[in-house]
Amino acid sequence: MIDQQFIAGTPEEIGLGSERLDRLYEYVERQVTEGLPSAQIAVGRHGKLAAVRTFGTVTAGGVTQPATNEHTYCLYSATKGVVATALWALIEDGKLRLDERIVDIIPEFGTEGKDVITVEQVLTFTAGFPSAPMHPRLWEDRELRLERMQGWRLNWEPGSRYQYHATSAHWVLVEMIYRRTGMDFRDYVRQRITHPMGVPELFVGLPDELHHRAADVVYVDQPSGEGGSEANVDTVLHFNLPSQRRAGTPGAGGFAGAGDLALFYQRLVSVEDSGAFAPLKPETIEYATTVRTREDQVDEATGRPANRGLSVIIAGDLPIERGYGEHASPRAFGHAGAGGQLAWGDPETGLSVGFTTNGFVNAQRIRERGRTIGSLAAGALL
Repeated sequence: MIDQQFIAGTPEEIGLGSERLDRLYEYVERQVTEGLPSAQIAVGRHGKLAAVRTFGTVTAGGVTQPATNEHTYCLYSATKGVVATALWALIEDGKLRLDERIVDIIPEFGTEGKDVITVEQVLTFTAGFPSAPMHPRLWEDRELRLERMQGWRLNWEPGSRYQYHATSAHWVLVEMIYRRTGMDFRDYVRQRITHPMGVPELFVGLPDELHHRAADVVYVDQPSGEGGSEANVDTVLHFNLPSQRRAGTPGAGGFAGAGDLALFYQRLVSVEDSGAFAPLKPETIEYATTVRTREDQVDEATGRPANRGLSVIIAGDLPIERGYGEHASPRAFGHAGAGGQLAWGDPETGLSVGFTTNGFVNAQRIRERGRTIGSLAAGALL
């Protein structure tokens, strides 16, 4: 539940039009009317949220009930943006450099030709092990995860191309967090990022006592297989299991509400307005959200340049195609999730958006919905 101090008295106080926002809320409610079991939407600016709106019905803790602002949702790959900020913090704190080799941080990792991989390559998905496996039974055991990573093999030469690493890269990132801080990544994300931000209920690793508020994922459309290993049926439904929610898979297993996501990105795009709740310096955020992939490093799913910063996707000259809507600036950044979750902010306008749902629909509907939500949210700017 978002602290009331972070909710604006009126949308107009933060430069958003009430009637314009109503069009966005009506659109999201219509998505539920037309088939989604539930959905949440939140828009922020100037360090606060205009509101959090929730529609539909969820099954949570074995009980089917009306969805409320207190329910949380699996974020899938929107988790990547949250974990990425923990690495940005290591960089800001002088504990990590992009040009370091992973093997110099995690000596056990340097097998099977992986000794040349750098921190930057892992953060930009150019490291060369996009499909490296990590079975769910290993997720909660750091030593077993490390043993599995030793056996990973390269699919191609590190740095030579881009290919989305659905979960593999982030297991390496969180081992780096442990090596440089001595802390479990779930604790480090809470203590260094989410608690200082004022979003303590944005979890990477959902505590057992809060599972009763987590919405079970359901399929609305027949699974198509589009989206790769992250979006296959077994992987998606794993996150209805308490063990997998607790594990906090760093590339896909975060839990939060839409308000938490919108407020999280507020802290990154409205640093001055966020004051003491901004955990990173503006120059760190700018450094991390500068495009680092080359023009020839193309996202196979879209056929367009990947436009990656440090884990996050930068809108660039194709904001609509990259899911930010028609009014987003080239500097907008964030990371969506396989279920259609939206999480992004725009430093030019100070706008941030969070959208969560527990209903899986086909990829085309997800893309259309993301563009429409982004456009309607930006269209609410006064």
